[in-house]
Order: sequence, then C-alpha cells, then structure tokens
Amino acid sequence: MRIGVLTGGGDCPGLNAAIRAIVRRANADQVDVLGFRNGWLGLAENDFIELNRGSVTGILPRGGTILGTSRYNPTKDPQCLPHLKENWTRHDLAGLIVVGGEGSLSAALELWRDHQLQLVGIPKTIDNDINGTDFTFGFDTAVSIVTDAVDRLHTTAESHHRVMVVEVMGRHTGWIAAYGGIAGGADAILIPEHPFRISRVCALLEERKKGGRAFSIVVVAEDAHPHPDEPFVNEDQSNAIYRHDRLGGIGEVLAREIERCTDIQTRVTKLGYVQRGGSPTAFDRILATRFGIKAYEMIRDGKWGEMAAIRGNKIISVPLAEAVGELKRLDEDIYRVAEVFFG
Repeated sequence: MRIGVLTGGGDCPGLNAAIRAIVRRANADQVDVLGFRNGWLGLAENDFIELNRGSVTGILPRGGTILGTSRYNPTKDPQCLPHLKENWTRHDLAGLIVVGGEGSLSAALELWRDHQLQLVGIPKTIDNDINGTDFTFGFDTAVSIVTDAVDRLHTTAESHHRVMVVEVMGRHTGWIAAYGGIAGGADAILIPEHPFRISRVCALLEERKKGGRAFSIVVVAEDAHPHPDEPFVNEDQSNAIYRHDRLGGIGEVLAREIERCTDIQTRVTKLGYVQRGGSPTAFDRILATRFGIKAYEMIRDGKWGEMAAIRGNKIISVPLAEAVGELKRLDEDIYRVAEVFFG
C-alpha cells in the first residue's frame, strides 16, 4: 500500500511536524509514503520523494516544509487533470493527504467530489480561518510572534511617548490581531469583522494621554477597514492596501492619520512574513502531529472527502464541504474580551 502527501498554499510552522507524523504512523503499518513537491504541482509533474523514518528525522522543530509549497490550483488548469490522474495511477496511490489552507482544501474537495480522487485534508494556516476546526496549526506560533513583538514595542513606545501601530496578518479575519493584541496588552485592536471609526480610535488615544498614559499600542489586522461613515483612505490607497493577491499597508495610512488628528508621534511596525516563519510552538507541534496521525487513519478507514479537525480537545474528522464553504470569522466572544481593555 502506498499513500501520498503534499503541502500547498502559504508555508506555516508545523508543516514538517504533520509530515513526520504521517510518515511515522504509516510506516508503523508498513505503508509507504510519497511526498509530492511544491503542492499540487508535484503531483501534476510527477515530482516526488520517498519519505521514510530517516527522511523525517529531525524535522519536528523546523519551520517551513521539506516538500516545498506553491499556490498552484489544479482545478483552474484544464490541462492538469489528466496528468494528476496519470501520476496517481502510476504510483498506485491508495489515497492522498492534502495539507493546506482554504485554497488547497477547496481544490481537494472539488477533485474528490467531481473526479473521485481519494483525498483527505489537514487544515493549516496562521490565519485560523478554516471552518470545522477550533484551531489550525501555525496560528499559535503566529500569535506568539505577535505577542513578543508587542511586548518589545511597549518599552520603546513608553520611552518616547509614542503611539505604535502594529500591522499583523490574518487575511480577511481578525484572529491573529485579536489573540496577539489581547496577549500583548494592546490598547486598541482593529479587525476586519468590525470596521473602525478613526474618531473613536483617536479619542481613545487622546484620553490615554490626558490620563497620564502618554504611549499606546494599536494592533491592526491587514484587512481592517475604516467605517464607511468616516473614510480616510483614498481610492488609490485602498486599491494598494486591499489587493486580492496581497493585502497590506493599512498600518502606514492609519499611523499617518492618527498623528495628523492627535498630534501624537506615531510609528508603524509591519510584522509581515516573520509571523509565519521559524520554529513552531509546542502547541502547534502537537496539533500538527495529532492531525497527521488522524489523516492517515482517515485514509486507512476510507473517510474520503473529509478533514482532520480539533473540537474541544478531541481530534475528529469533518466534511471538507463544511470546512471550506466560508471563512471562519473571529468569535465575537473573543472580540468582547478585547474591548474590555481598549484604552
């Protein structure tokens, strides 16, 4: 028996932990594992490596993915499907584990549903925006990096009596901003789920200054939008910030507007790709490991078209259709916790 695994979409901490778990669990049942390089491209181009206990030794703490990744989507390329099926048959695959985010898992769902390829999924993304699971691996590491950055910025903000704007990732959701902001003690957290009024943000910062707190930390998610009642981002800026293929830049515009409105020195830090690099936290290593083992067991049990997930502290499987139907927005209970500390 032989199975395959690929990692697609953006990299994140914990991918290697998942690969290691799949290989170790499969090998325990005398099942061979092929790793396809660079996401779906590897299966389309027959670019693979044989994975065994030796090849996954020492990769648990490593960030990134030993298989490489890409954002190539085979469902968007009509020339691709025959090659996928040909290589699948060539290797006599009993099943394929797709480790990815919303894009990669959506492709997996379509290939299983419309073309009967025997697929299961593992959710990974720092954004934590996949439905059906409480958490995705990579998220905890990203939050830890944001928390550490906010902790460090507190000291320089206080020393110089400045406002520090910290722009974080998250795509169209505010999970990273909310968790990182709460953990780091931010004074305001701006997220996509709640368009913000710049007047309220500035009033909060001025009130802090009048109360003797001459510095503030504002965490803003990359897709946070000004409230339409109080627009301050012009059309050119909006087109540059809210690009479909690459979000980012709201921090700079926000910092300038805060300084203009409050006359408080304001600086911006954009954490960018540092949030998805480096060694995974213990939580992400364990979650990725549990997901990897579950995914192998789903193949063994023929649970096609499903995804490993965590609910409470239990690892379960859920239909891929449930996972990728729509983005998982920030839990309102979490935002209400954050609001308690605004100001």
